Order: sequence, then C-alpha cells, then structure tokens
Amino acid sequence: MEPFLNKLINSVTLLSIVLLSGCGGGGSSSSETIPIITPPPPPPTNTVPDCTPTTYANTLYCTSKRQNLDREFYIYVPNDIDTTNSQVPLLFSLHGYTSRAIWNLGYTGFQSIAETEKFIVIYPQGTILASTGEPHWNVGGWTVGSTTDDVDYLSSLIDWAYNEYKIDRDRVYSTGMSNGGFMSYHLACNLSSKIAAVASVTGSMTPQTYNGCSPSHPTAILQIHGTADGVVPYYGNSISRAIPAVMDYWDEYNDCDQESVSQIDDVNGDGFGGLFYLYNQCLGDVNVRLFLMTNMGHEWPTNNGQNDIIAANEIWYFLKQYDVNGKIIP
Repeated sequence: MEPFLNKLINSVTLLSIVLLSGCGGGGSSSSETIPIITPPPPPPTNTVPDCTPTTYANTLYCTSKRQNLDREFYIYVPNDIDTTNSQVPLLFSLHGYTSRAIWNLGYTGFQSIAETEKFIVIYPQGTILASTGEPHWNVGGWTVGSTTDDVDYLSSLIDWAYNEYKIDRDRVYSTGMSNGGFMSYHLACNLSSKIAAVASVTGSMTPQTYNGCSPSHPTAILQIHGTADGVVPYYGNSISRAIPAVMDYWDEYNDCDQESVSQIDDVNGDGFGGLFYLYNQCLGDVNVRLFLMTNMGHEWPTNNGQNDIIAANEIWYFLKQYDVNGKIIP
C-alpha cells in the first residue's frame, strides 16, 4: 500500500509543477512580465470663486482655481438685485491682449448703464501666455500653443453666476476689445448654447475660430472697427480674418436677406464720420451690424469727445434685444 501512496503523491506533485510552470509561477525565462498599471492623473483642481468687496461701487474682486490655474475677475452687481429670483442678464467684458480686467472695467463705461438697465457685468482676467509672458485669451492665431481652456472657464462663470445671482441663462452676452473681441467671437462659435449675442470692438476672428466655428442658433453680431486700425487691420492678415469676411460669415450663417449702408455723422467735428452696415431680415429676427469708423485706430470709442459713437451705449442697446432664441418679443 505504501508504494502506491508514494506513487500517487509523486504524480500530484509533478502535475502541480506543470500547472505552475504554465501559469508563469515557475520563474522560468519564458514567463510573461506582468504589466505595471499607472493610475490616472488626478482630476484638475476647481474651486468656487471667493469674492471680496473693492473700493469701486457695487464691485467685487473674485478669485478661484479652474483646471489647476489661478483665475480672477471683477463683477459689478447693480443695486436692488434680488439674488433669489433676479433673472437679470449677464454681460462679459473681456480685455485685450497684454491688458488687464481692471483696466477694461475702467475704460469701457458699462457700470452706469448696468445700474440703470439692471444687468450684471463680469470682467474676467486672462491667463499668461507662456511664449510672451502677457495676459491673453486662447483664440488661436498668435495664441497658438496656449493650453488654457478659456471656453471652459467662462462657461463655469455662467454657471456660478446663475447659482449665485439667478441670472437669466438665455440672456448671456459677451463683448471685448481686441483679443477680447476675438474671444467673444470664439464664444459665439464654441459656447453657442450659452451665449445669446456678441459684440467686438477692434477684434476679429482668427483662422482657427473662423474655420472651426459651429454655432447652434442664429446669433446677433455687432462689430466696431476703425479704418486706421494698425493692430487688427480691417482687411486682415495671417492671424486675423478681414472684417468684411467676418461680416459675410455671420450674414450667411444667419441667412440674412437684406443689406444696407448708411453714413455715420461726424459728431465730434474732426472731419470724419463713418459707415454703418446693417444686415437684417435674418433667421430668428437677429441682425448683424458693423460700425466702420473713418480714421479711427485701435481704440474703444468713448464719450471723451474724440469719437463719433459711444461703444458701451451701442453695444448694450443692441445686445439687450436678443436671447438665445433670437429677437425678444416685447
């Protein structure tokens, strides 16, 4: 009986060795290497804006972190806003390349209009472009290489403003000067579901914005430009589409049926006025407008007597007519 048991034990041992070898458990040179699984990187850090009062009336300074970037903005909130059920419009006012949010707040002139008309204004700060060390909005063109997702950031501010102030999410607008105007077009193309209408002053569309534009609804567009703008030329360059091409794009996208041109009066007596282009009878009853100011350079028209129009007035009283569904019916 004992020889039989020894033979059985030897057979079981041999079978175990064969099975272990087949599973790589024998440590032979033919065994497969077990891959090392690298854990995914942690999600980007995001924080809710933290706001503090400033010396400017009804204006807060806010900081947050979005996708691991430190972000900041100023926000103007008019008096007598019911933050539980306000349903007021929101306007982004975006600074230009190399500029600052606080400077934009100072020269654009929206606060007094916002106080009267009861809308909120957010003045966001762009991040630093690594190649130049200057503040920017990532729109392509000269900002190619930027990794900042400004569309995501501004979209998050819309959501925050709704949670904080109960803004009317159908009436969110964007305007800006130069790079801020480029970014406003970029939002109209890439955040169309949240942006009702936009206005650009001395801005345009980069080839990247133009070629990749994909709006989702008829969009009212206002452009203010000078014939003597040497920074963003009226007839464009390699990083900026010509203004006539930009107007044609939105004219065609909005399926406008009528175009007219009229004179802009020389209000300040400098011998120059301008031309006003109107594209109307468009889908959603929106329209597209261009103020082409004769001999005006790269500047924001104000009421300082040097300009024939006041940009803030023209912008707000144009934008306020529209929501994401088109012309607001009184």
